Amino acid sequence: MTLEEIFKDKSIKAKTKVSTIGEWLLNNELPIEELLAYTENQKATDKATCIEAIEYATKKEPTLATEDLFIYVTKALKDTEPRVKWESAKVIGNIAKLLPTHLLDAINNLLSNAEHSGTVVRWASAYALAEILKLKTDNNKKLLPKVEAICEKEEDNGVKKKYLDALKKVKK
Repeated sequence: MTLEEIFKDKSIKAKTKVSTIGEWLLNNELPIEELLAYTENQKATDKATCIEAIEYATKKEPTLATEDLFIYVTKALKDTEPRVKWESAKVIGNIAKLLPTHLLDAINNLLSNAEHSGTVVRWASAYALAEILKLKTDNNKKLLPKVEAICEKEEDNGVKKKYLDALKKVKK
């Protein structure tokens, strides 16, 4: 089965698409670059499903990530589709530790999404920012006070907890 066939087959549920594509990535049956190239020309829902498959794979095996993938998901944080934003943030959270010197653009885009009206976008941004904070890089000098300010204003307990847990670990 090809990517085209998976997305054309309406009998395949979204979660099955995600796990199938994710497993292809994990088993080296589909190169990430090929998936990213395919994703470029897809409608928002299919694009988000592709990024979710990458999130599925990088959660299990972060080393699948490439610098090109990191650049791609960093740019995708600016997408208009909320699901693309949150899946991209989750990928960044999974792989940030592999590219600690490439985080600045991702941090800026995540900080912007941390103010988003959608709770899931804010939660995923909090997850990624928390993972970046825990790396204790030089970025923390500027990032720490910004995250503390966002945390103060955040009303959703799930989102706030992501920040508080990271702040606790960073301040140890």
